[in-house]
Amino acid sequence: MRIAVLKERAAGETRVSATPETVKKFKALGAEVAVEAGAGETASIADADFAAAGAEVTADAASGADIVLGVQGPDPALLGGVKPGAWIVAGLDPFGQRSRVDAYAAAGLEALAMEFMPRITRAQSMDILSSQSNLAGYKAVIEAANAYGRAFPMMMTAAGTISAAKCFVMGVGVAGLQAIATARRLGAQVSATDVRSATKEQILSLGAKPIFVETVAGIEGEGAGGYATEMSEEYQKAQAELVSSHIAKQDIVITTALIPGRAAPRLITDAQIASMKPGSVIFDLAVAQGGNVEGSKADELVVKHGVKIIGYANTPAKLPADASALFARNLYNFLSAFWDKEAGRPVLDEEIGNAIRLTQGGKVVNERLLG
Repeated sequence: MRIAVLKERAAGETRVSATPETVKKFKALGAEVAVEAGAGETASIADADFAAAGAEVTADAASGADIVLGVQGPDPALLGGVKPGAWIVAGLDPFGQRSRVDAYAAAGLEALAMEFMPRITRAQSMDILSSQSNLAGYKAVIEAANAYGRAFPMMMTAAGTISAAKCFVMGVGVAGLQAIATARRLGAQVSATDVRSATKEQILSLGAKPIFVETVAGIEGEGAGGYATEMSEEYQKAQAELVSSHIAKQDIVITTALIPGRAAPRLITDAQIASMKPGSVIFDLAVAQGGNVEGSKADELVVKHGVKIIGYANTPAKLPADASALFARNLYNFLSAFWDKEAGRPVLDEEIGNAIRLTQGGKVVNERLLG
């Protein structure tokens, strides 16, 4: 069983899909690991570190591979030397990169999309969305604090008192919870909102203030797998009114709302931005999927009505060493959980296999893509 680790080629991608730690673990399972030369450079991992862990460092890592690991889906043109039916295990962006998925099918490859991992207890350690969102939530607050022209914590000095910054987090998934925790650690007054009423307790447990629509009863925004869903017009109107009155008082706003396979929901309008104080900062974590904030642009600083709006197309890539370490462990945890010692390779079960398998036998087979 030969596992290949390719150098990432997408613009701005600094992560790598394996580390010396996971190479050693794959070797312990009995696999060979080939790492493309230079694959770990942007994540501060030298070729010599991979070699010391037992990997073969080569310019042609994909040659003869049974499994190809990636952070993002590799270009099908790079996979000509892999074995027939080889697995491609990566974050494949199935909805945004459908033509690439079709190319994997045409090449007879079995593409496994790690972002389709079901949100069940036994798959938590394999969930790349959670591990990377956790870091993204942290980084969003750090970048917002850096762009903010004032201090976060309250400071009492001989020259007077500096008030604590007010930080509002919109969307309380993994990224939002880490954003709340980080802003609290920095000393801000933190509030948060979400369409899922069950998140109130989580917000309170982190010492933040929940901001929820109480006037519209019987609406619950939690869909399958714990993801948020789009809300009714009645709820959206009530939420917009509540947010508008709250957002005008905030110094920092972090937006994190995403719906899988759909454009990011619009949470903040131009009129709401105009109500904020000059010098305030908004970080749009959903900017790569269309943005939660009107006028936000990926990897650009936009100033509207004196408010700074920032967001990265790939926030986890701004923390490449830690993001790579967690991503690589997700991949190892996934493959090792299904490793069949007698077969010398992983053998998937139906529950997880059917959820993440995009292509097999020359065809696209995933129901979420076929539907």
